[in-house]
Amino acid sequence: MSRWLVWLLMAISLQASSQSLFRGFIPDENGINLDDLQAKKGASKVATVTFVKDCAACPEMVVIPAGSFVMGSGKYSTEQPSHAVKFRSFLIGKTEVTQELWESVMGNNPSFSKGQTLPVETVSWDDIQRFIVKLNQKSRQKYRLPSEAEWEYAARAGSSTEWSFGDDEAKVRDYAWYSKNSGGRTYDVGQKLPNAFGLFDMHGNVAEWAEDCWHERYEGIFSKPPTDGSAWISDCSGNTRVIRGGSFNSFPENLRSAYRNRINAINWDNNIGFRLARDL
Repeated sequence: MSRWLVWLLMAISLQASSQSLFRGFIPDENGINLDDLQAKKGASKVATVTFVKDCAACPEMVVIPAGSFVMGSGKYSTEQPSHAVKFRSFLIGKTEVTQELWESVMGNNPSFSKGQTLPVETVSWDDIQRFIVKLNQKSRQKYRLPSEAEWEYAARAGSSTEWSFGDDEAKVRDYAWYSKNSGGRTYDVGQKLPNAFGLFDMHGNVAEWAEDCWHERYEGIFSKPPTDGSAWISDCSGNTRVIRGGSFNSFPENLRSAYRNRINAINWDNNIGFRLARDL
């Protein structure tokens, strides 16, 4: 075999080996694997998301896939006992309900901090029920508040960690407006990073009302929390309802996916708002 042919075969073999070795590797000028860096950027990667908007004046919703998860945590008694919940697919608001949407339905704006794309706040659970009635009449849909189980399932977005993005408290600032970065006020919805379901502000900005009555634990005297994701509205004590997610003045601990709090349904605060849900 001639020398030039040997060299040609060696060159072809080397090129093939090189392509196999570096397949999927995109080096920059310093030889760093940018693919690998991209893969390591944040624990939460947004999955393929399907958005639904029922009408021009309706909220943008996200399709939450059917599945199951373990609700609660072992951290505090109010988050115990952990229990399995199974879901059919449902819709939940991409963001918290804005003042613009509230005004278009109710003709007023009760919020303390004014701004069309700020979340509506200073609304009670009872106020929201009246809003939902009017919105459903206008849109011919069946919007509602999410159940507490739906809210946590959507907030976790497949995670089992403290926050949807993992356990690293340093990353809270990337996903939430809270005590350390808010300056004591709300911000336009959707400005921080979304969770893996494509939902914004599940941690912070404003806390969010859920449909459920408040129970001190996931154990009732006469009933247990539903395992199908529906709201727990039996065995209630008084008129106290659940709020979730923490707000602009919350510490990271109170932004956790499992964190629960409560307030009377007739009361309101300038750090409490809501997002909508709908059956599919």
